[in-house]
This record gives sequence, C-alpha cells and structure tokens, in this order.
Amino acid sequence: MPATLTLPVFSQLLEPENIVPAHDFSDSARLLCESFPDMNTRARIRFVMQEPVVFQIAGAQDIQRLIKHWRATLSPTIESGPDDLLMDGLEDEDDLRDLASEAPIIRLVNHLFARALDLSASDIHFEPSEDHLDVRCRVDGIMHRIERLPVRISTAVASRLKLMARLDIGEKRLPQDGRIDYKLGHKQLDMRVSTLPGVHGESIVLRILDRGDTTVGLQQLGMPDNVLHHYQRLIKQPHGMMLITGPTGSGKTTTLYATLEKINNHSQKIITVEDPVEYQLSGITQIQANAAIGLNFAAGLRSIVRQDPDVIMVGEIRDHETAEIAIESALTGHLVFSTLHTNDAAGAITRLQDMGVESYLISSSLLGVQAQRLVRRVCENCAQPVPLSEDEARVLDVDRHLFPNTRKGKGCENCGETGYRGRIGLYELLVMSDAVRHEIASGADANVIRDQAIKEGMKTLRQDGLEKLADGLTTPEELVRVTLSGAAS
Repeated sequence: MPATLTLPVFSQLLEPENIVPAHDFSDSARLLCESFPDMNTRARIRFVMQEPVVFQIAGAQDIQRLIKHWRATLSPTIESGPDDLLMDGLEDEDDLRDLASEAPIIRLVNHLFARALDLSASDIHFEPSEDHLDVRCRVDGIMHRIERLPVRISTAVASRLKLMARLDIGEKRLPQDGRIDYKLGHKQLDMRVSTLPGVHGESIVLRILDRGDTTVGLQQLGMPDNVLHHYQRLIKQPHGMMLITGPTGSGKTTTLYATLEKINNHSQKIITVEDPVEYQLSGITQIQANAAIGLNFAAGLRSIVRQDPDVIMVGEIRDHETAEIAIESALTGHLVFSTLHTNDAAGAITRLQDMGVESYLISSSLLGVQAQRLVRRVCENCAQPVPLSEDEARVLDVDRHLFPNTRKGKGCENCGETGYRGRIGLYELLVMSDAVRHEIASGADANVIRDQAIKEGMKTLRQDGLEKLADGLTTPEELVRVTLSGAAS
C-alpha cells in the first residue's frame, strides 16, 4: 500500500539528501532532487514509499521552497496528531508502547535491519546526538553510517527496539541487555541488544548473530597450511590447554566454534561456559554465564568438571580463579579451550603469570597459543593490480620489488564502493616444545619465549600478513591498521 505524506516519511526523504515530494502522493510519487541519488538511497526511498517513484531534477531554490512548504503544511500534525508521540520526553509506558507499534516506525526499523543484513554487518549502532539520530553499521570491522534520521524519532526507534527485545521501555536511566529473534526472508537472526543512557538519549547497539552462519570450517578461516596442520594436531590431543588470543573483534569466538565443530563427535562429551552463548551448537552442552546470580566463568567451570566432560571451552580467562581451575582441568585429563586478550602468542604466558599462575603449571598444561587478527579482504569483483609504492614499502619495512602481485579494489556495488568484501585471518601459532617449556618454567619473559618460538619456525602475525599481501588478498593499509602496534608486529 502506498505511503501517505506524514512527518516521518517526509523526514526520511529529506535526510541525508534534499529529496522533496512534488505532491502529497495522492496522484503520484514524484520526487525532486538536485542530482539523482545513488542506488542505496533509491532503494531506501522505494521501501519507505511502498510504491514506484519518479525522480526529477530541479533547482536548489525550488527544492528549498518545497521543503518550507511541506514543513509548514505538516507542522499542525506534530501539535495535534499521532506524530506528537515522536517528541522526546515521553514517560508514560503505554504511550511508548503505542509509539513503538506505529506502522511507519515498524517499517523504518525493519528497513534498517534489511540494510544491515545486505551489508553483512556484524553490529548496528543507534547513536542519538543533539540534532540527529545516526545509524551506523560495523562492516568488516569498520564503522559506516547508513542513515541520519531526525532526532525527534529517536524515542520512537528506541522504544521499538526495546519492545522487540522484551526490555523495560519505560526505563531510560539504566543500561539494559536483551535479545531479538528476527526473521528476514529465509534467514533467522539472533540480535543481542545493549542499551546505554546518554546525554541526548539512549545509545543502542545490536550484535547480529546469523543462525545460518555457524558452519565456518577451520579451512575457511585463512590459516596458512603449516599453521592449520599444527593446529589440527594440537586440538586432537587427549588433554591440555589451548589458548586463542587477540583483541575484541579478532575472530577468537569464530575460531573456537570452528574448532569445536571439528572435534565434535559422539565419542566425546563437550561442555562450554560462555558470556554470551552466541551460537547454539548441536550435540554440545552450552552454559550461559550470568554474573548477576553468581554464575561467572569460575563457578561455571567448577560445575562443568563434575559433569564428566572430555572437552571444556571457557569463553575467557579473566582472573586467577578461572585460570587456576582451567589449568587444573587440563592437568587432570581434560582438553580445555579458552581465550585471552593479549597482543601476541607469547604475551599469553606473561598474562597467566600476572594472574598468579605458577610458571611450572603453565609449561606443564599448555599445548599451544594462537594469536590472531582480522584484516579486510580485497573485493574479488573489482580487484586490480596496484604496485606497492615506495612510501608503503617504507612503512612496512620491506623491499617493494618482492611484492609484484599486490592488489586493491577500486570499489563496486558488491563491496559498497569500499574495495573490500569479507575478512581473512592473520595467525601466529606458538607450539609448546621442550625448549619453549624450559624457558617458561625458568621464568623467561615474553620476548625470550617469542624468540625461541621463531627459531623453531613460528611465523609472526606480521609475517603472515605480508604473505597475504604478496598473494593479493589484502592491502598495505590493512596491515598497517592491524599489525603495526607493539608486539603484534
């Protein structure tokens, strides 16, 4: 059914470009603009209008005159009509619930979900400011603004999201966490919702979890062949501890899930404790940590070991108690997987020592440590050969003549004009050898441990990145962004 010209519809046409209706849509949807909008903008407008539209080029003066006309025409509806609910400051929960159920708001939120999914976004951020409600998505680790909406509809959008997440829509002073189950076409999405009160309204972030996107195999993660070979050998050991390290957003959880899928069979009992459980894995017992009721990683891990497991996965080792129980489990016949936030593989040893774990326990229990990062992959649809420049070679400290096959994406519809589509991992695998165990047990620092591992053939994150650059899989800018920071290089 075609849309009628209301304040929300008019506001969505006006932002972020001056596209203005020529009529009230009673006869046709003819829109005036100074230049033809791009494909994404046209798609958004067609969604809002719910009917075909015709774009017509007009002068700036004509457009500004029509903008003033429609603002004056529509302003009475703000004062007395249902659009009054779009004003900030509502406190009555029933009014907020009615507001969140208005058809234009429902269509707008659904449209934003669809846009994010089309972009393969991992997160959607709703960020109110004094003048606008910005909607941004994280795509391949980088933030992109996809909409700038009038700030007056911020309350409506927030109420809609909170209603879908079964949160208290009347509570604006405290942070809240929830979850949205959303079906878009044939895709079933889980969206983890976090609200945070701000000066200009509630900031809301949605983490998108695609239930149909849980079957990533180890071979698809981008591990070099030698790293994959050693990693698969380590994860088939009967007991010991394997750690995955890296900053937030480096793909640690994806690697752990791919690992569990690889070793999951009917002959083993696998239990995990996670915060949160991002994907549900068939045949595996998964526990959701909940610090509010005392079920933290340490408490969950303590209960898991009484369930006769063969394999244990702990979402993260954050404190001495969790580290101690994890190592004890590894020493008593269990295969344990977990994560740490460290810059490189050797740094995980230091982190455990800083938590108060004895060096001899670390050397006895640890099988290996894998550090990783994610870099954006060059879009295959628009990739073209681009020689490494002298400046880029200087920053990377390499001989540019050794990199004849570097590529960059020029930008196309497939990659949203960014030149990148998807991401690929960089990996640094430290395997416990007798020499490395000796260095750990003797209290050597991370630099000594790293040097010993390199002598035995370990490739650093930076070296793996340079190999992927040489293969034309990523760009110098990505390597600088991700790997040129302290020990990560």
